[in-house]
Amino acid sequence: MHPQHPHPTLPPQDIPPGVQEVILPSGERALAYSTGPTTPPPPVIPAAPVAQPIPAWAKATALLAPTVGGGIAITAVGLSAAAPGLVAISHVLWSTVAALAAGGAAAAAVISRVRARLTAAQREMQRPHITQHITSTGFLGRANGTINHR
Repeated sequence: MHPQHPHPTLPPQDIPPGVQEVILPSGERALAYSTGPTTPPPPVIPAAPVAQPIPAWAKATALLAPTVGGGIAITAVGLSAAAPGLVAISHVLWSTVAALAAGGAAAAAVISRVRARLTAAQREMQRPHITQHITSTGFLGRANGTINHR
């Protein structure tokens, strides 16, 4: 051991990471944690751009786009060809709806009339009939009578 160095020196392989040997202004060597270089690193010159692989979803979308567009075009052609028939079908359906509505209204009117007649007939049958027979003798004679309930 050297008399000026009370601590033993470490071989370079035993120095822990982040610690480096520095020379102090007195000329002495010491181990210290470094905070990194004080000068900024040189600017990095960008390399030529590397071609990125195309994602699978982009490929699938690119392949589906013409298919979807073609399907929409064919649908438009089919609808334009079927338009007169669709108009005729819509007229038939609306006339059917109107006929059903008119038939329903007529059926409701007939049913209400029949019910009214049946109800009137039932009331007539259930109404009590009261018959009175009154007889009297003389001008100021006493009157007698009978009441019949049916």
